[in-house]
Parts: sequence; C-alpha cells; structure tokens
Amino acid sequence: MALDIRKFIGRFIEEARDHVRQLGEGIVQLGHGGGNDTINALFRSAHTIKGSARMLKLVPITDTAFEVEEVLGKLRDTSLVYTPALGQLLQQAVDQLATLVDQLASSGDPQSLPAVDAKIVAALRQASNANPATAPAPPHAEQATPAPAPLTTTPTAATTTAEPRLIASDTVRVRLAKLDELIKLMGEVVSSHVQLQQHQMDLVHLQRAASQTDVRLAQQLRSVAQTLKDDVQAQAMLMNELHDKALAMRMLPLAIVFEPAAHLVRDLGRSVGKQIDCIVRGSEIELDRQMTDRLADPILHLIRNAIDHGIERPEVRTTAGKPAVGRLTLSAHQDGNWVVIAITDDGGGIPLEQVRDKAIKKGLITAEKATALGERGLIDLIFLPGLSTNDIITDLSGRGVGMDVVKQCVLDELHGSISVETQAGVGTTFSLRLPLSLAMMRILLVQVQGLPLAINAQYVAELLRLPSDALMTVTGRQAVILRNEFVPVVHLAELLAIPTQQRPASPPRSTTDERMLLLVLRVDHEALALCVDELLDEHDMVIKPLPSHLQHLPMLSGMVLTGRNELASVLHAPALLDAARQARGESVRVQAHHHDSDNTYHVLVVDDSLNTREIERDVLQAYGYQVTLAEDGLDGLNKALAYDFDAVLTDVEMPNMDGFTLTARLRQEAKYQTRPIIIITSREKDEDKRRGVQVGADAYIVKGDFDRSNLVDTLKALLG
Repeated sequence: MALDIRKFIGRFIEEARDHVRQLGEGIVQLGHGGGNDTINALFRSAHTIKGSARMLKLVPITDTAFEVEEVLGKLRDTSLVYTPALGQLLQQAVDQLATLVDQLASSGDPQSLPAVDAKIVAALRQASNANPATAPAPPHAEQATPAPAPLTTTPTAATTTAEPRLIASDTVRVRLAKLDELIKLMGEVVSSHVQLQQHQMDLVHLQRAASQTDVRLAQQLRSVAQTLKDDVQAQAMLMNELHDKALAMRMLPLAIVFEPAAHLVRDLGRSVGKQIDCIVRGSEIELDRQMTDRLADPILHLIRNAIDHGIERPEVRTTAGKPAVGRLTLSAHQDGNWVVIAITDDGGGIPLEQVRDKAIKKGLITAEKATALGERGLIDLIFLPGLSTNDIITDLSGRGVGMDVVKQCVLDELHGSISVETQAGVGTTFSLRLPLSLAMMRILLVQVQGLPLAINAQYVAELLRLPSDALMTVTGRQAVILRNEFVPVVHLAELLAIPTQQRPASPPRSTTDERMLLLVLRVDHEALALCVDELLDEHDMVIKPLPSHLQHLPMLSGMVLTGRNELASVLHAPALLDAARQARGESVRVQAHHHDSDNTYHVLVVDDSLNTREIERDVLQAYGYQVTLAEDGLDGLNKALAYDFDAVLTDVEMPNMDGFTLTARLRQEAKYQTRPIIIITSREKDEDKRRGVQVGADAYIVKGDFDRSNLVDTLKALLG
C-alpha cells in the first residue's frame, strides 16, 4: 500500500520551519565568530530538511537543502573557509527554503512547488567545489576561497505582488512527558466516572426498594435518578470524546518502526551473505506512541530470526527452485480496535522435528511428552527460554534469548497475542495482534467465588447462558458446541485455583433450571469458554500495573478499580488459553532451571593473551562463575581432563594447540560431549564459523563484537 504523503506534509512543515529558523540564526552566529559547534548544528538542520523532503518527494526543497548541506560539510571539514560573501549566499539559500516551505503550507500540495532556483543552486555548488589548495595559512585564510557574490535576482510577478507578512503556526510542540501526563489524567477521570455510574445504579435500586413502602418517596427518588442518569450520560459522552481527542495526539504511524527495520533487513542480509528484499505494507497505520516505542525490540528479534533461521542461502534457494533473492515482508492492517503486524519470510519454514530434538536435548521437555505434541505444541517450543535450532551461536542469533523475549513483551507489556504459521519450504509468518492503545481498554467485570475479576473485552467473543446438560465430554474434557465448533469449557475458579467460597458471594440469580454462565474467549483462531458465576459490569477502564510481588504471574496483566472502589485483577486471555492447553496436555509448561547456589558453575578460559584471559575472568567472576585459566590449547586440554568444568571458553590462534583442535579433542571425551564450548576469536570469516560448527563448538563470538552481556547471555542460554 502506497503512503499518502499528504498526511505527513503538516508535520514536515512544522519541523522544516523550526530548522529554517535555526539555520538563519546559526548563519548570523557564524558571522560573529561562531565555531565548530555552530557549523555542526547548521549541518544537522540542513541534513534533516533534506532527508525529510526527499522522503516526501519535495524536489525543490531537497535540492536546495542538499547544496546547503554540501557547503556546510566543506566548512565543517575545513576545506572551505567562511567569508561574509559566503554567509550572504547561505542566507539567501535559507530564505529560499523558507519561501518554499511557506508555499507548501499555503497550498498543501507538493505539486504546487515551483522549480528549484537554478541560480542559487549553481552558486552554492560553485562555492562547495572551490579549490582550497591556493589558500594561504590563517589568519588570512578567509581570503583563500573565493565565494560568489550575493545573487541579485530579478523580481518575478509573484514576488512583486507579495507583501511581507508574519505567518503564525497552527500547531504547537508539546513535550511527550506532558502529553503522557494528560493522557494518564484523562484516563483516571474516565475511570473514576465508573463510580458515578455505580452511584446512579445504587439510587435506582433504592428507588425500587422504596416503591414497596413509600410511593411518594419512590416517585421523588425516580425523578432524581432519571436526572442523574441523564447527567451521567451527557458527561460520559463529553468525557469520552475529550479522551479520544487527547489520545489521537499521541498516535504515530508504523513507518517510524518499519522504515528503519527495512534498512536493517538489507544490512543484516549482506552481513551473512544472503540477498534479501524487504517489502513494507501498511506503514501508514497509526498506533499509540507507547506501543511504537515498545515494538522495536520484538520486531528486531523477529527480523534477526527470519534472516538467520528462515531465509536460506542463495545456493540453497537456487537448488530448491526458488529465486536466489529472499523476501521478508513487514505488513500491518487494522482490525477493529486491533492492529495486526505480520513478519513473513519465504524461507524454509520452521524445522519442527529439529525443534523437538533440541528441546529434548536441552532438557526443556521429556521425550515422551514431546512425542505427544501436535504441530501447535511443537511451534510453542520455539518460545521456550534457551531454545535455538542453530548449530552454533553467532553474533547474529542463536543464543536462544530472542523468541521468549518477543512473547513476553507482546503478551505482558503490549497486552496482545502472537501466532505462528509455518510451512516447510514455503516460509513462516509471525503475527502480532496488538491493541491500538494501552491508555484505556474496555473491561468486563465478572464474579468467581465471590471475587471480582476483569477481562479485556476485546478478547470476549460472546457471553451466553446454557443449561448444564449442554456440556459434553470430549477426550475426557468438557466442551460445548458453538456454531459447529467444539469449544473447551473450563471453570475459571478451577483454572485459577481459587478456594471455594473465599468470601460471601452475591445472591445467585433466580432461575427455573440450573444454567451456566459462559464467557467465550477467542484469541486468533482458538476459543475457550470460561464458566463464571456472574457478570458484574462492562466499562472503559485504566489498567494499572501489577505490584512487584505479582508481576511473575503470567495470567495477570494488571489491576482495575471497580465502581465500589475494589481492586480487581485483570486476567490475560492468551495466558488463560495457554493454561487451559497445558491442563489438556497440549502445550508445554516452562520449568525454571536453577543451578545449586552451593555448587556454582566452573568455567575454563583458554587464551594465550594474558590480558584477554583476565578480562574474561573478571567478567565471569562478576556474575558468580568460578574461573580457571589456561595459557594455550595444550594447557587447556590437560586442565580440562584433570578437572570437571561446566563450560569451556577458548581462543583459536594459540601455540601448542589451537582452539579448533582443542574443541574437537574435548568432544571425544564423554564428559565434554554435551557441555558448552564457546570459541572467542578475532577470526570472523564464514569459513572459520563453519569450522567451529564442524569441530563441535556451541557458540562463536568474534572479539570485535565482544561485550560482557554478549558473553554472559550466551553462557546462560547454554547452561540453562
């Protein structure tokens, strides 16, 4: 989908005017002895105008700003020296930019811009191309480079009829922190309105009760209740409109996330010897600034995953009958109050058998349970911490610390869901389903065993009452048929392990027969019916973050304040469906692996450089590892055979025995056949990394990319 650049014209005009003002002020400062800081600031302003104008195809502005940037670049690297004549030329160019921006603001149409002023552009080009070789040394350097005299232009019909005037901006700039405070305050006001609605309902109940004993009082209460109801409804309409308009000010297009990602795809592809085209669709879709800020890391992880794991090397693709150039697509579309972002590659698909074998090898799942998993369960394995299908960990991916981070961010921080579709030899799609904003959400309040609980209404497909005999048993589990679909039924109290009748519940509804209240949740293509006691209410509410002692609970995503000033836990629908699948044995429950604190990991570091050995030792000891040092490969082999190490870190280029030989030799020993061996070297060629795979290394870290988090994260992933 092509971008409608008119949506971005207004933002460009405000930004350009700001930078034009800075250019004008900066040129004046240059005339009064401004130094390098002034020139750098001028260069950045010209560069910003040029880049933004180029994206919007504003050719006259782009060309003029480019030539200004070229002259400022020469001033910055001292190949051109400032003179008053050059200053006047730059000021004329800035005035021309201001005129073009004003004309764009007046018409709003990029096609209405006049052609670039050829005289100004030619003069700027002449100034930037002037040969400084003949320039004498300072202090008379300002005579070194002849700058063109200020241009005298012949007034055109347009310029002779135009009168000088001040143009007032129709927008103001607001710091994001202030805007966030406004949104937060508006959310609290809307949330507190729920209490006023509750007071109105209480008055209605009081009026009904009074009608049994005092008809006159009941009539008075009815009049007051009706007036209050009208006032509450009118206030709600105004308040919701105000909140929506305030929230719209913080919406940003996905282009700010997608466009840098597209450049990253090409750069990463080249770095691993793969040719990859990146296709972007739907970048005009807007999300709350809170969402776009948090999306960067998940999208980065998914891009790295697609490039390293998904898209094959050119020779492999050619052999398989595919184009040598791979394709990665970033797309987005809006679905009601949701935005669906998809990262699709045309690679080989997820090797599910390999995923299962790796999970078993790393002890993340038993062989018996893995055999019983279907395709969905096997796909779920990729989100386990520490799992990677790479034969070796490199600087691009394979540390097994990516996909679990993606899922945690999407579910816990963005209140969304993630789904995966993969087909062998065709490719893989990761779909992120996200709310438009986190500022406020529609919430259903239900009651279970006397406790109020909240669920995001966007996950609720329907609410219905059914007789208990509508339940059927399918493979030992309860289910109900809804429109020819078997939907599992779970009692929410049992799923959450809530003790029976924790506190007195509200009186049950009077019914002629025993009927169940089912809340049907739907996440992507999967449904789950939750049996609850009662529906309490439905409101737009602000979701408050969980206190620190509850943040480890995956099925809770926040708290809301009810109309009776009670705190209700917000249940996270995707986590509820996952918990239900786990109860049916269809998913994998991640078990934390903790090493005995009394038996810390013992790591052998092998490197012929004393400095490198000590650096690695200091890093590892700072994270609680016990470290033994060896000065070359032979020394490392002797120590590895004499003692029992949990992991080995080795250089490649060493006397007596190199790291490749050491790794191969250790893999022949029974106790080191499955223990992590990490190669840390300055050799970064692909053939060296392939040699590392052949000899059995688990990770390959290039010293140029070395940092402490890189090393520690890799060790954590390998040691589990």
